[in-house]
Amino acid sequence: MTPETPDPRVQAWSPVCQAVALLLGPYAEVVLHDAVRDEVLAIWNPMTARAPGDPSLLGELDRLGPSAPDVYGPYPKLLPDGRRLSSVSAVLRDADGTPSAVLCVNLDRGPLEQASALLAAFAAPTAPRPAPLFERDWTERMNDVIGGYVRAHGRPPERLTREDRIAVLRRLDRAGVLAVRRAVPAVATALKVSRSTVYTLLADLKADPGDDLDPTEPEPGPHADPRSDLDPPEPGPTPRPAAQPRTTR
Repeated sequence: MTPETPDPRVQAWSPVCQAVALLLGPYAEVVLHDAVRDEVLAIWNPMTARAPGDPSLLGELDRLGPSAPDVYGPYPKLLPDGRRLSSVSAVLRDADGTPSAVLCVNLDRGPLEQASALLAAFAAPTAPRPAPLFERDWTERMNDVIGGYVRAHGRPPERLTREDRIAVLRRLDRAGVLAVRRAVPAVATALKVSRSTVYTLLADLKADPGDDLDPTEPEPGPHADPRSDLDPPEPGPTPRPAAQPRTTR
C-alpha cells in the first residue's frame, strides 16, 4: 500500500472510522487493523505513539470461524499514563467470510469519571439540615410529605389517584400543614390540582378519616407555632343556654 494506491479496506472503512472519531473526539481513538499482516492500517485521534505500519498484535484471528461473533466489548484497557479506556472491537470480513480487518474504538473514560464524581459531589448533602432554621417553615414540611410520597410510589403529582391525594392530605394534616393559613393554595399547586379539588378531598377526608399509616413513613415534624397566621376556626352553631332549674317560691 502506498499513498498513490491506498489500501481498499482503508478506502472502504475510512468514512465510518472518521465519523466515529468526529462524534466521540477528542476522547476516542479509532484504529483500523490489518487482520492479514497484523499491522495498523490507519488511525484517527491517536492516544499513543503508534502509527500506520506498526504491529497490531491482534492474535490468531484465523482461528475465528464463520459463526464466531464479530463484535467484542466493551472491555477495559489501560494506557501507560494511567488512563482507563473502554474498548470495542469489530471483526470485518471479506466476501467469503474470512477476517480481513479489525476496527477498534478506544474511549477515554477519564472525562466521564470526572463528570460523574462532580455530579455526585453536588447531589450528595454535605451536612444535616439545621432544624432551628426550618422548624416553623411549613412549606418545607409540605414538600417533604408530598415529595416523599411521590418518590416512594414512583408517580409524579399529576398522575396521583384520588386515593393517593387523600393519603397525602392525611399525612399533611398529621404534619400540621393543613392548620396553617394559605396552606390549601400551596398544596393545590404542589399537587397540580385546583383549590376546589383540594377542598373536596378535604371534605371526603373529614367524612372518612381512615388510617393509612405506613411503617416506612418518617414521623412528621413539629407542628406550626400556634401563634402563626392560622386560619380562624369555622363558626359552629351557637350553643343554647342550659335550662335553669325552677324553684318554688
